[in-house]
Amino acid sequence: MNLSNKQKQYLKSEAHHLKPIVMIGANGFTEGVLAEIENALNFHELIKVKVSAEDRETKKLICEAIIRETKALAVQQVGSIFTIYRPSEDKKITLPK
Repeated sequence: MNLSNKQKQYLKSEAHHLKPIVMIGANGFTEGVLAEIENALNFHELIKVKVSAEDRETKKLICEAIIRETKALAVQQVGSIFTIYRPSEDKKITLPK
C-alpha cells in the first residue's frame, strides 16, 4: 500500500499534536523496542518514534529497519522524530481518497 500526497498531508495533520510514543536510545533498535512499536501501531495506527542517534545515517537506517520489520508506511521525518502509519483491523483512521 502506498500513500497519496493527500493522504500523507492528512496523516501529518493528524499526527501534529502527538508526542513520541517510543523512544530509541543508547541500546538501539532491539526486540523489546520492536514489540512496543508493534503494540503501539496495533492500538493507535499512527505513531511518532524518536530516535536518539548522533548521525543522520544511523537514524535513517533505524527508521528503514522499523518500517521494514513492522510493515508500516513512513509518513514524515523531522529531525530525530519520525511518524509511521499502519492500518489495524478495526480502522480508527479513515484516509481520504
